[in-house]
Amino acid sequence: MVKRILLFFEQRSFGVCTYIGERLGISISKLRLFFIYTSFLAVGFPIIFYFLAGVVLDFRNYIKRMRHRLWDV
Repeated sequence: MVKRILLFFEQRSFGVCTYIGERLGISISKLRLFFIYTSFLAVGFPIIFYFLAGVVLDFRNYIKRMRHRLWDV
């Protein structure tokens, strides 16, 4: 049951922690814990940052897909 819940959230998350962890060389699980703990301490600011970063990453991926479509023609 726990694995199904984790799989659900990992598939539908924006991938912000994964992106930041790979770019900075930090463990993804430690980075996720950092976001969870700081969201309790900072009253939700990291959650706002996470969603904004997710939108930016989604937009970047959209632009990359459109760029590849233009050059494939």
